[in-house]
Amino acid sequence: MKLITAIIKPFKLDDVRDALHEINIHGMTVTEVKGYGRQKGHTEMYRGAEYVVDFLPKLKIEIAVASEIIDAASEAIINAAQTGKIGDGKIFITNIEQTIRIRTEETGVEAL
Repeated sequence: MKLITAIIKPFKLDDVRDALHEINIHGMTVTEVKGYGRQKGHTEMYRGAEYVVDFLPKLKIEIAVASEIIDAASEAIINAAQTGKIGDGKIFITNIEQTIRIRTEETGVEAL
């Protein structure tokens, strides 16, 4: 089992969710986060004053999947979230040692 953590632009969430549904991945956790990478923020004007926005709004999506479909899931996220511009985000893939569904006590892939 693998955990996919994807950082994406907020307006791409529906596209990513739809792409994952097409390959039968239906569960995800979404968190609103702020951060920066190579973008290093930007400058904005507010009521005539200029200020620097160091941390940009992003969404963090976490998805637990079976190891066999990790490539398909990653490809779906990339194709749906990619704009070709700086700040499209990142995908991190880590191992999951164990999963337990609390309601039924199922374990492993069956708990996903």
